[in-house]
Order: sequence, then structure tokens, then C-alpha cells
Amino acid sequence: MLELVLVLNALWFAMGFNVFSIRNKIFAKLLVPREQRDTPVFDVLAASGRFLGGFNLAFSILNILLLLNLSTFPDDTQWSILLFVNAIAHGTQWAFNVPVALANLRGEGIWQVLKGTMLFIFITDFSLAVWNAVLAAIYFI
Repeated sequence: MLELVLVLNALWFAMGFNVFSIRNKIFAKLLVPREQRDTPVFDVLAASGRFLGGFNLAFSILNILLLLNLSTFPDDTQWSILLFVNAIAHGTQWAFNVPVALANLRGEGIWQVLKGTMLFIFITDFSLAVWNAVLAAIYFI
């Protein structure tokens, strides 16, 4: 189970790096309505995605290194801490979208969280946060 969660973490964070840093205009298009994409703010948002991508790259590499060096952390408490940090990384990405999703339900919101690609991201961040937290708790017990 540990290996599967580490692989999923690495893949998800690598995908985040790809969208935020390499394909940053696509990231911005997910958030900015078509009629507002010709404003300077669109370019600022696209450029800021690279900053977010750096964090995703670091977490992806961390999970790859953990996967390749499982015996480096022989203590269950060590794994619990590492998995808990991953849970926080995924969970905060989900949690900061919750107010936007609630606004979407009222017909408002600054971007659409409950449709298409953003819904997939929202659900995946939540799922990976839960998987990492549950596994962290199992290792802690």
C-alpha cells in the first residue's frame, strides 16, 4: 500500500508541475474565463503558476526518492511523518478550493471548481489527502 500511495503522489505532483510550470497558460485558462484572457492579469496568473509548479516538482521528487529508498526510513513513525506532510500538501490544495466550490453552488466564485478538469483536480486532491492521512495514521499506531 505504501508503494502505491508514493507512486500516486509522485505522479500527481509531477502532473501539477507540468501544468503549473511547463504548460502554465493551460493552468491559467482553467481559472480565467475566456472573455478575460486578454488582460495583463491573465499573464501574471500564468507566470505565477511556475512558482506553484516548483513546489509540485519538489514533492514529486521527494516521493520518487522515498519510493527508491524505502529502507532508509525503517521506523513507522518516520513514515507517518512523511505521509502526514504529503496529506497536508494535498489537503491544503483541496481545502483552499472549498470556499470557491461553495460559492459555485451559489452561482458565484472566481473560477469553476465543480466542473470539468477542476472537479477532477478537486476530487483527486481530496482523495490523495485522505489516503496519505489514513496511511500516516496506520503507521503511527
